[in-house]
Amino acid sequence: MFFLLRMAFWLSIVLILLPSNSAQQTAAADVGAADAISAASATVQDLRGFCERQPDACSVGTRVAVALGYKAQAGAKLIYDVLSQKLAAHDGTSASGTGPHGAVAAKKASDNSSPTTSQNTLTPADIAVPWRAPAQRKDTKHTA
Repeated sequence: MFFLLRMAFWLSIVLILLPSNSAQQTAAADVGAADAISAASATVQDLRGFCERQPDACSVGTRVAVALGYKAQAGAKLIYDVLSQKLAAHDGTSASGTGPHGAVAAKKASDNSSPTTSQNTLTPADIAVPWRAPAQRKDTKHTA
């Protein structure tokens, strides 16, 4: 519900900023910025008390918002699963019956089971960290 209020607010701001012809502009010229701000604040105050005046509408609105949240979550999961299967098929692996993460895990397991000949070719001299001298201090106080 708050999303709809924000959307209405920004839509009204856009409509206010759109240019209009001069005949319509003279009729609305007597509305000042202070009047518009006071009207907006009165509207916000009225909306804050809506749930006290209409508790049934608020409870139904809350249930609708929760149901829409669940539907959005289910839709996102469905899209995630479809994209995961498409990407797994694109990589050349099969995701049948293993879920979206099963194909990736199966690919990693197959990669680890058959190492290629280019692995583990570094010697201990290649792995050793080169020696470095300690950094020179730039302290001028301790130099005598």
